[in-house]
Amino acid sequence: MPLLPDCYCVKIYVQPKTLHMLAAVIRQKGPLQMIQRRVFLGGIAILAFAGCTVPPMQKTEPRMVKTRSYRLSGLSFSAPQDLTISESESFYPSADIVWRGDPLGPRVDQIERIFETAVRRNTAVLTGAEPIDVEITLVRFHGVTNKTRYSVGGVYNVIFDMTVRDARSGAILEPARRIVGNLSAPGGERAVRLEESGQTQKVRVTDYLAGLVRAQLI
Repeated sequence: MPLLPDCYCVKIYVQPKTLHMLAAVIRQKGPLQMIQRRVFLGGIAILAFAGCTVPPMQKTEPRMVKTRSYRLSGLSFSAPQDLTISESESFYPSADIVWRGDPLGPRVDQIERIFETAVRRNTAVLTGAEPIDVEITLVRFHGVTNKTRYSVGGVYNVIFDMTVRDARSGAILEPARRIVGNLSAPGGERAVRLEESGQTQKVRVTDYLAGLVRAQLI
């Protein structure tokens, strides 16, 4: 079952000019004006739906209070079999996994490679005295569809559970903890410009996850 697929939180930036237009449309009367009002408000509703992000209840759980001197040794990644995947090109598919940053293919495998790259980038940073293995269990990886990306944009919402173990004994140093990440996904011309500059969806999400994991371990 998708994790809280409904829209709970909307962030829309509306220019003052648009607000004046909205007020003028609402004040108008008559059959023609009623149609215009419905079309205008319908457009606002579509933008609101496309701008949905993760429900506000989903937040990263606090870290344990402890002194960390970790050295990254190993990584394991898993994804529950019941996670739902959508290839729909609607504005906001109701699924656990929505990803368009790779060609059509096995999405869980693609996401696993993204996590492997992101976590391994921290090898040069995590050079402490205590070797650790990091276990990642995917909960949600909801990017944006092409329809959303090339119009209004949205948010890359990534949720996973992370466990830290002693690489020598296997003992749990930090029990599974829910990590939530939200990365802005610019839409329209901004998305095209990012792509042309080499900042593809995959590049941006990988960079973001590398920093998100690092922040949990240092």
